[in-house]
Amino acid sequence: MQGVLSGFAVIAVVIGVGYLIGRRGYLGDGGREVLTKLAFHVASPALLFTTLAEADLSVIFSDRLLVTAMSTAAAAGVFVAVGAARGWGVGRTTIGALCSSYVNSGNLGIPIAVYVLGDASLVAPVLLFQLVGVTPVALTILDLASGGEKRPLWQRLLTPLRNPIALGSLAGVAASASGLHVPGPLMDPLTLIGNMSVPAVLLAFGISLRGSTLPLRGAERAPVLLAVSLKSFAQPAIAWALATGVFGLHGAPLLDVVVTSSLPAAQNLFTYASSYRVGEVLAREAILLSTVVAVPVLVVVAALLG
Repeated sequence: MQGVLSGFAVIAVVIGVGYLIGRRGYLGDGGREVLTKLAFHVASPALLFTTLAEADLSVIFSDRLLVTAMSTAAAAGVFVAVGAARGWGVGRTTIGALCSSYVNSGNLGIPIAVYVLGDASLVAPVLLFQLVGVTPVALTILDLASGGEKRPLWQRLLTPLRNPIALGSLAGVAASASGLHVPGPLMDPLTLIGNMSVPAVLLAFGISLRGSTLPLRGAERAPVLLAVSLKSFAQPAIAWALATGVFGLHGAPLLDVVVTSSLPAAQNLFTYASSYRVGEVLAREAILLSTVVAVPVLVVVAALLG
């Protein structure tokens, strides 16, 4: 259980520092916005490029990833269906669907993979799937739903190429697929810049907590409850059912897919919501609550399947 607890402890400390920064006003009124823009436009694209440029893309072809992809689609699909029926709007529903299915495979998934699963590389398929598959699609939808002047169809189809997060991911995949070796003088500065991404996201999230109401007290109560329920309980249950009933996984592979599906919503989803100015309260509360709930869920999963 050390991996579960230590991973959450690191995140909690950095978020707490962000809260204190916001409370003390060290970065002024625009501190959160600056950190969000830094992460979205600079640090995160650099991190995604350096991560994917050196990744083994063959890991995407596995039964485990199919389980992850199907459970992700199922959880997100339920939120989309409810959001469409309730008229929550495209942008808000997209953020909610991400919070229902997009796991924290980076700054939390990696330490948990090391201490609970015994191998950090086991989280790589989930990371690649989310970065290469889910993120470009979701950000394209947010781009198209953000309003503004209507553009020709060809410009809409090229929307992913105008998004820094998607562009960094796709460039990294292209470098890996081509076997291109990025020279150190270029990779080292990108790595240094990319290292700012996770701290910037967590600090911005912590700053956003200052002055906010307690979770489940406002107008976003229903979508937050739905997103947290899907992320914390439905997605792991779906992953377990698919892994055992469809793909016949057991032992370590079964533990792997259920643990990764039990991870909470990723903090960078708040960056997306803030950047597009849609569903910010929904993202903040869903991330916070799913992170809290994930602790007992992961302990139970590790105890039952480990």
